[in-house]
Amino acid sequence: MAYALFIIEMITAFVLAATLLYRYGDCYRNHILVTLSVLTAWYFSFVIMFILPLDISSTVYRQCLDSAHSTPTTSLQSNISNVTTTEAPPENHCQKPWSFVPDIVFPNLWRVVYWTSQCLTWLIMPMMQSYSKAGDFTVKGKLKSALVDNAIYYGSYLFICGILLIYIALKPGVYLDGPKIKAIASSASNTWGLFLLILLLGYALVEVPRNLWNNSKKNYTLTYSYFKVAKLSTDKCEAEETVDEIIETLNSVTAAVGPGHPLHRHVETIVQKLPIQLRDKLNSRAPPERPTAPSFKSLVNLHKKTIKALHVLQRTETQWGLMLERIFHLEDVASNARSPDQRFQHTFHTPRPRLQRLLYPPLVEWYWECFLKQYFLKAMAVVTCILSVAVVWSELTFFCKKPVLSIFANIINASKDTYNYAAIVSISTLVIAYMFYCAYSTVLKIRLLNLYYLAPHHQTNEYSLIFSGMMVCRLTPAMCLNFLSLVHMDSHVIKERVRETFYTQIMGHMDVLGIIAEGFNIYFPMLVVILCLATYLSLGSRLLSLCGFQQFVGDDELTTDLVDEGREIMKREKRKRQRAEESLARRRDYSERFANYRADRDNRDGARTGLLNDVDSDYYVTPNEPSYKQPELSIEDELDQRFGESTLPTVRTEFDGRRREKMTMPPRGLFDDV
Repeated sequence: MAYALFIIEMITAFVLAATLLYRYGDCYRNHILVTLSVLTAWYFSFVIMFILPLDISSTVYRQCLDSAHSTPTTSLQSNISNVTTTEAPPENHCQKPWSFVPDIVFPNLWRVVYWTSQCLTWLIMPMMQSYSKAGDFTVKGKLKSALVDNAIYYGSYLFICGILLIYIALKPGVYLDGPKIKAIASSASNTWGLFLLILLLGYALVEVPRNLWNNSKKNYTLTYSYFKVAKLSTDKCEAEETVDEIIETLNSVTAAVGPGHPLHRHVETIVQKLPIQLRDKLNSRAPPERPTAPSFKSLVNLHKKTIKALHVLQRTETQWGLMLERIFHLEDVASNARSPDQRFQHTFHTPRPRLQRLLYPPLVEWYWECFLKQYFLKAMAVVTCILSVAVVWSELTFFCKKPVLSIFANIINASKDTYNYAAIVSISTLVIAYMFYCAYSTVLKIRLLNLYYLAPHHQTNEYSLIFSGMMVCRLTPAMCLNFLSLVHMDSHVIKERVRETFYTQIMGHMDVLGIIAEGFNIYFPMLVVILCLATYLSLGSRLLSLCGFQQFVGDDELTTDLVDEGREIMKREKRKRQRAEESLARRRDYSERFANYRADRDNRDGARTGLLNDVDSDYYVTPNEPSYKQPELSIEDELDQRFGESTLPTVRTEFDGRRREKMTMPPRGLFDDV
């Protein structure tokens, strides 16, 4: 029974990580090493989030036992002059949590989780990401490029670590040994992750409640979506122009490098990375008159540019499809809100599973989308706003021990007095999950990191999955150490000798160096408040808008122009989709009528009445022979057969099922061109 909750939460963490990976990734086309690495990174991060509250409740129980054992001795010493005796408290004075596990479980778990995550985020995944982006054509060349790509980053990191080690070695009274060096490395990694975490939280703690509140306003959400689709249209055009330039370069390269050329197989490797439509576009172009043969180094650079350009094009195509679907849905909500029928009508019909049709009929959908959803979002905005204020206040006051000003520390202390372990686990899980969401929902929204994007419906590529795995492994340990400081479970923060969690004992502290310990608790919380105020006043958006980067600033003239442009883009896209659906419907109707006419004609002419049965059947192909029999193709399959199917992922429409998505293969995997 003691292991029940522990096992349930371990299984829950795995199911959640696997479900998210299935939703965003595609196991059929992504390399198995990428899938396993990302699954491990996400799973271990969720394990920390779910299991750390159990470690906290276990630590509370052990702290109670320590205080119970020390109380009799203290009382006896204080009353010796009065010749009084104090009886020891009963053994069951401290209530044992029902989720308590032996002390050996948590240290072993945290060692495996932490050091595996550190190896993934600092060694394996960066090399894997650089390897996949390298333009070389051999394993040795790709590994060399990956090492060079990471050498600059790791060189600066090792340089800083070296300075810190020299500083500690020259400091009197401090001796370096194996455990000390390991603690310094762990502390440096956690400190780096914590500074990045605060930058992300300073933005997300304000933006998450504000986005929920704004999403409850239908007109604002639709206007903002028009603005985003106008900006995305520009990014999409730039990505297509970049790919066109690469196709033009490949055209001259393929003309100069013939089948007998030593570099021909490398050129074929680059061409095979292109989707079918782009390959057809390349083959349809006329070769230049006097092409110049490229060098091997120029081919490597061209290969690298091709991989990056296709990656950016895939991201913009995916974002474009998702944004179109979102705006179509928002326009349907706006039109249905004025409908007296109170049944949700979609402009473009999309087939839904039978269970969803039964549990979510048009009547329920209308009440949810047009009436209840806005109030639910406003309620969630209020709840997240309260959590954000609590987090910011606790970040400002977590170093204050007496009186205890941290909100979360007061909650945990109140739960300690009543042995309410359920409240400790619930509050800890809620706060860690909220910080988890705020940090990771912000990473992929940063414009500088716009190269990476998590898209649902199996549309996320390998590079974005690897990047997300790296970030969660770097941020989760630091985020949980920060939460332990907020609840006064870190003895180095409250400056008191208390029994710490096993998590802190394994992960270490972030104040190993005196430089960090002296100024960390003062200036670090101030940064959170400054960032939150800047985000609340939209200072960053206004500054970027003044610098020429289009931002949604409200009544700005450029914002209004982009909103109008987005509205016109959506009108064109809607007309285009309506014409396509009408054309498909006409062809489907024509095919059905023609099939019925042909069946009636065959029955009327007696083609299958057995009139030729008196002829020797050896002269005819028997029905068991599949040769010469044309398969019955649907309209979509016929179009794909005639014109080819792009390997760029698209958003599933009425005729895009999972079968077709399996055929939509990306450019070849990570390790297949060597």
